[in-house]
Amino acid sequence: MGGIDMAILSFRSSVTAIFAAAALLLAGGAMAQDKHAPKAQAWAEKTLQAWMKDPMVVEAIKAQNAKHANLTQDKIDALDKQWRAETKAASKPLINEVTGNALSAYLKKKEAEAKGLVTEIFVMDNKGLNVGQSDITSDYWQGDEAKWQKTFPVGPKAIFVDKVEQDESTQKFQTQVSMSVVDPANGAVIGAVTVGLDVEILMDM
Repeated sequence: MGGIDMAILSFRSSVTAIFAAAALLLAGGAMAQDKHAPKAQAWAEKTLQAWMKDPMVVEAIKAQNAKHANLTQDKIDALDKQWRAETKAASKPLINEVTGNALSAYLKKKEAEAKGLVTEIFVMDNKGLNVGQSDITSDYWQGDEAKWQKTFPVGPKAIFVDKVEQDESTQKFQTQVSMSVVDPANGAVIGAVTVGLDVEILMDM
């Protein structure tokens, strides 16, 4: 067999291997789409709910709810615009205020303790604004998104598991599970929380 024929054969083999790998990756994602939701919900009910009962978490949310009691939608939009701009700027006063608080330190600790399962975690107030977070989010206001709309307004037992998506930077499959945060003193919904989960680790649990 000539050199050209060998090169063509090698090229065809490489292409076949690439398509096979892609098929396996897509199949894994499809399987995760079908099976991840019950596991994510069970994890949220057992672990995340316990995290959110910490008095420091509850007090941080209640304090921000009081601080933002008279916040108009125009002001919310302005704060969100400021946050988005700060993600690309050298100076980050609003972002630093949130990521540097005690709640954010607590969430970063919980993410680290999860040993790869948790990819991000952020807590929102009763308007959908971030109260604390383990990582910098792309926006400050989540009130226009399903993670908040399908939890906080729904009630104290609301849990929303989003679809599985592939992270472009890590090539890993991830999902988000969100739930309402309740004040243990009176059972009132005071905020919401969203956690990113590594689906591969989740499915092995």
